[in-house]
Amino acid sequence: MEEIKKFTTVGRRKESVARVFLMLGKGDIMVNHKPYDKYFIRETDRLIIKQPLKLTECLAKYDVIANISGGGLNGQAGALRHGISRALILAEPELRDLLRKNGFLTRDPRAKERKKYGQKGARKRFQWTKR
Repeated sequence: MEEIKKFTTVGRRKESVARVFLMLGKGDIMVNHKPYDKYFIRETDRLIIKQPLKLTECLAKYDVIANISGGGLNGQAGALRHGISRALILAEPELRDLLRKNGFLTRDPRAKERKKYGQKGARKRFQWTKR
């Protein structure tokens, strides 16, 4: 019996973590046991997810199964894109330069700034009153 090649990676963005499994297939993308278009309601999130697959022309070549936790839908879409990009490199190492050039391999370090004591939020202050 022929063993199915399965590439496993982790993608991160903000508070979201995506565990991505990439295998040869016909282009199905499943997120948390649902089709990705049912999980991600916004079209922009769906476009973000497909970017690395479209760029490398692997959209109909691989199936993607992802387990995502934490954060919001936008962060989860970014985490999934990061994970798919990393998995594509494991599958086809020659795609590394193309994905790197388009910024899909760089983990976006931006995160929520912590709230400071004596303030209302990270930057916002309490309202000053004269009397």
